[in-house]
Amino acid sequence: MRLTHVKATIANPGNPRKTAKLTFLVDSGAVYSVVPKTVLRRLGVKPHSKRTFTLADGSRITRQVGDVIFKFNGQQGASPVIFGEKGDSILLGTVSLEALGFILDPIRRELRPLPPVLAEGYRAMAEEDRETAEQRLPAFREILK
Repeated sequence: MRLTHVKATIANPGNPRKTAKLTFLVDSGAVYSVVPKTVLRRLGVKPHSKRTFTLADGSRITRQVGDVIFKFNGQQGASPVIFGEKGDSILLGTVSLEALGFILDPIRRELRPLPPVLAEGYRAMAEEDRETAEQRLPAFREILK
């Protein structure tokens, strides 16, 4: 399986001029992004909590969590970030991707713009406007191709 890597910039939300450019492994199985704690500390990002995470092998780890601004391909979004420790991969998770307005195309293994029709499609379904939702479905599928 081919891996997807992207270069993105992170910034301290309290001081956006403090930035770092990193190469991230885009991990569609990871909810949160992981950045080395040495980088986050250099930017002045402070953790606000600790969380315990379950890894793919079933083991559990505890890591600090903070918030950063992600910048990629002309887009910007705020997202939680895990303070990575030695041996942790630098990951771009789904929460950060969505904050930036992107999704990972699982076939082409590239980032694509997140279709803005999602919210409108869900609204139509929530209102039980089945006809409107069914009319929008082909356009939504076309965007995801």
